[in-house]
Amino acid sequence: MSQILLETVIQTEESAISLLRERYRIEPGQDDDFSVRNMAEFMNARADSSKAMGLLLMAVASISLIVGGIGIMNIMLVSVTERTREIGLRMAVGATSNEIKSQFLIESIVLSLIGGLIGIAFGIAGSFAMSAYSQWQAIIDPKAVLLAFSFSAAVGVFFGFYPARKASLLDPIDALRHE
Repeated sequence: MSQILLETVIQTEESAISLLRERYRIEPGQDDDFSVRNMAEFMNARADSSKAMGLLLMAVASISLIVGGIGIMNIMLVSVTERTREIGLRMAVGATSNEIKSQFLIESIVLSLIGGLIGIAFGIAGSFAMSAYSQWQAIIDPKAVLLAFSFSAAVGVFFGFYPARKASLLDPIDALRHE
């Protein structure tokens, strides 16, 4: 609100309080037996509650991303372990460590992007379902969808790096002997 409007609201509030004190015959020094509120208080309370809900939602999303990332890392570590002979064979015929690392990073990113697409689909469907149920209009921001998709790719890179590095550092001879 502009400063002039805020001053007008405060003056109006003070005038209303003094008029009510006069009409209710409240002596100076006595507590008011009424309360006067302005919309700025309600707007501030609503903003505070929206901020708290946003922080709570961010905390839940962060935990979900970490749990999903750990799941991707475990899947990729199992994949590296099960495909040790394949990795050894690829290295024996000339694949470099960077190529092996790239292969597993790409697999991790694809896995996380598929999870991201499923999550986006569920989010959009849930948004429309809640919209139909509550009679509110669902507004889906394409930037938010793109941001979610980008985060899922970043989770794939971050949590897929360790398994990819582990695969790229395997010794070809030991990998070929692996049962």
